[in-house]
Amino acid sequence: MSLVIGAFTMGLILSLLSLGMLISFRMIKFTDITVDGSITLGASISAVFIVQGYSPWLAALFSFAAGSLAGMITGLLHTRFKIQEILSGILVMTALYSINLRIMGRSNIPLLDVKTVSTGTENILEKMVGGASRINILGWQVPTGDLAVFITCSIIAIFIAIILSCFLLTHYGTALRAAGQNPQMVRAQGVNNNTMVVFSLALANGLVALSGSLLAQYQGFADVQMGIGMMVWGLASIIIGEALVGRSSIGLTITGVILGTILFRLLIAIALRWGLNPNDLKMVTAFFVFAALVAPGWFRTLSKKFTGGLRYAKN
Repeated sequence: MSLVIGAFTMGLILSLLSLGMLISFRMIKFTDITVDGSITLGASISAVFIVQGYSPWLAALFSFAAGSLAGMITGLLHTRFKIQEILSGILVMTALYSINLRIMGRSNIPLLDVKTVSTGTENILEKMVGGASRINILGWQVPTGDLAVFITCSIIAIFIAIILSCFLLTHYGTALRAAGQNPQMVRAQGVNNNTMVVFSLALANGLVALSGSLLAQYQGFADVQMGIGMMVWGLASIIIGEALVGRSSIGLTITGVILGTILFRLLIAIALRWGLNPNDLKMVTAFFVFAALVAPGWFRTLSKKFTGGLRYAKN
């Protein structure tokens, strides 16, 4: 049960990363590599704030703001200075490595015996069970702290999913999505496409940095290397989510991204439990992404061949 709760919790935290990448990669069609740096930026800012005694919620808010600033800079490099999309992200991501080191003052900051966003929930649960450190769930003894983090992250993920879904259905949100699908039409309607790109990247990286803030608080440390490969995680989660529920509506798309992130994290957790070497984790992640990318095409090809064979047999 602890494995399942841990996988679900990690999936909910990283779902904010996936939602951010949904905006940049899917909605405005921007290949944003800033993600690998902005998630570490959120973690480093939260770690410094929490260690200095500030509220973890305030730390998460500042992380969101810092991530938004990083995304805005990437957007400005592309729209104002006409730098290619991928190069804009690389420039900001590279700069963020040094910035994160400057913020933390070292490569790693431990977060031991400090308050986190789930501390309040944990206190409430302990009062409900009379101070016990574990809670019985379906015959499994689950640590109160793990359950508190899961509940807190569930509330945060659901709240953000609802807010994001409502925003994307507004007039401005519709213009944002249209800017990625048909920029010429958007400009014909009097909307500044460059402004939409900058705003979208700011919002996307704000969510990514918020994910980094929660990730650091959950893992108990912030490390300058923790963002490496996170873009691949988000991409895999989006692809899996689309395979699960499709893209027929905004609500279903967002729900699918969250479910896809949880499922992907659960698969990784099961693989680790079965003896996967942690050193091979990035390689296995890359394989999962490759399979998710090519599998739909293979299935369509096989389906066409099968359907064609049936028609030939009938004739």
